[in-house]
Order: sequence, then structure tokens, then C-alpha cells
Amino acid sequence: MVDSLSELRLLAQSPLRYRRQVLALKHFFTQRNCTVVLLDDLSSSQDDLQLHSIAHGVVMLEQLAIEYGAERRRLRVIKMRGIPFRGGFHDFTIVSGGIKIFPRLIAAEHHKSFVGEFTPSGNAELDQLLGGGLERGTNALLIGAAGVGKSSVALTYAIAAAERGEHSVFFAFDEGRGTVEARARTLGLPLEEHVNSGVIRFQQIDPAELSPGEFAANVRRSVEADNARIVVIDSLNGYLNAMPDERFLILQMHELLTYLGQQGVLSILVLAQHGLVGPIDTPLDISYLSDAVLMLRYFELAGTVRRALSVVKKRSGNHEHTIREFRLTGAGISLGPPLKEFSGIFSGNPRYTGTEIPDVDERDGH
Repeated sequence: MVDSLSELRLLAQSPLRYRRQVLALKHFFTQRNCTVVLLDDLSSSQDDLQLHSIAHGVVMLEQLAIEYGAERRRLRVIKMRGIPFRGGFHDFTIVSGGIKIFPRLIAAEHHKSFVGEFTPSGNAELDQLLGGGLERGTNALLIGAAGVGKSSVALTYAIAAAERGEHSVFFAFDEGRGTVEARARTLGLPLEEHVNSGVIRFQQIDPAELSPGEFAANVRRSVEADNARIVVIDSLNGYLNAMPDERFLILQMHELLTYLGQQGVLSILVLAQHGLVGPIDTPLDISYLSDAVLMLRYFELAGTVRRALSVVKKRSGNHEHTIREFRLTGAGISLGPPLKEFSGIFSGNPRYTGTEIPDVDERDGH
């Protein structure tokens, strides 16, 4: 181990003499069957490409300082003679006992046979709206304004899987465990019980401290080690903040969703839109990557704010094309009949064309 080449460069005084000495060291150690590791702090004005040609392998390590949050470390194998390697950048961290490297995920390397059956949500009306339910190996995007009930729908799937004895993992980018458990108690969902038993793993993610590669490795470990059948990412807005560039977010999310789909995992993605009522802006267009898209919206009726739900896309089969009102009750999510006498709910300008305004069900407090 030679640490570092910058000192050798100073001792040699001239570039020609420096390269001759490094080449002499190479011939010396080659005849003695030694493995030599040379460290270079890149203190010179430019990379020494001639030195790269002498070495059998070149590994570059970088430290990136982002605008906010912890620094990001990544490495790249530039060359390695006689050994196949995975190109591109790979995130890594320095921890007690050494370093942890998170190789870039390539979904094509991971295939697993599974039965593409329906994954029940625990709500018969929601499954009917989805044409029987969401299939294993697919992903669903829940999109809507803040507080409309996207996380509650995702929790319903996780709780239903836990009741069947299947493992689920809930990655929370925006909310803490206490807030999510309080919401679950309000809906009558025993989230805390299943988290304590280990059937559901709840992990709060800090986007400022976690690199995208480490998060992908965390998801992969949940699937392969914990045998998670449902993965919930709440929300993509927080995941977007962890990425320095939106283009890479799309590429990494494509690889992650493809990997989860090939493992027979149901992925539920939550995306919060900008705004509450009226015209709403979407911060990220990832709908083309999703196998199913569920849109949740607020709408106003007779001085009350209500919620509407519709399935606007499902690749794997038929689904209802109606817009249904839904409520968050003490017994979970309750879906009403199709809103046939309404128009313009999703456009932000709802109009009621009926003659008699339906009463609000006071039993559930909504």
C-alpha cells in the first residue's frame, strides 16, 4: 500500500522521472507476485492518464457536497483488466468498521417466478373499483392533494397484508411514526400492533442524510431478507428532494419499480400535488411508469368538503371508470356509489346537475 503518490511525485521533481519510477515499481512487484494498491489524492492539476495506463485497475472515489444535508460519497470503477465490473457510479458510506458500498441496481439481473394473483386491500368496494384489485408484481400511484387520504389508502393495503401474515415495509419520507400510528388509530387500523410484531416494518427516511443508492439497497434488503410482499413509498415528493437531478430520479425509480415487479412485490407510491382545491399542479410526472393510477381529489358540495376517488389507469386489466365519493371513517375507508350527477370534479370546477343534494352521513362524523 503506497499512500500517497503525491509525495512520490514531489520527490521525483520531474514528470518523466516520476513515471519511470512508478513503472520500475510495477516491474519490481510483478516479479514478486504482490498486489499493490496506490493511492492518489489528485492534488495535481489534472489526472495522470499515463499512470492510468500502467495500472491494472483504476477506482475513483468522489465526495459531493450538496446544497443542504450530509455529503454524498460515490465510487466508479474506471478500468479493471481481466475482471468484469459494473460501470457507473455507486454510492457508499464510511461507517464504523469500514465502508458500505451500494452497487447500482440493475433490474435485469433479478428475476423470480411468482403467481400474478390479486392482492386484496381489505376493502371490497375498493377492490371492485379496481376491477378485482391490484395484481402482484405491479405498482400503483396514489396522486392527490395533501391530506386527501393517499397514505390512508396505502395503509389499508399494508394492514390487509399483515392480517394475511405477509410482510410489508412502509418508507415514510414526510411523516414520523407517531403521526402515522395516530392516523391509523383514527381509522381503526391496528398498525402499531403489526409494527410491534414485526409483520410491518416502518422506517422513517431522512432525505437529507440518505443517498438514493442506500435507499435502493434498503428496499432490496426488505424484499430479499424480510420477504416483503408490499412496499409503500410515502411519498415521492420526499424522494425527489433526495435527488440532485430529477432526470436521475426517473431512471432510478424505473430500475427500482422494475426490480420490485420482477420479484412479485406490490409497490404503492404516494405523490402529493401542489394545491388543495381548484387547479392542481403535479411536481413530478411519473404516471407513465405506473401500472395503476388512483386519483384522489377534494370537491365542494353544499358547504362541505368531500373526497372523490377514481381509477384513471390500470394496465393489467379492466377497472371501473366511475368517480366515487369516499370517506375516512372510524372503521376504515368507506366508498359510496358513483357520482353520476356531478361533472368537473377532477377539473377543479365541480357542478352538480341533480335536483336533490345528498345528505352527509353523520354517523361517521363527515
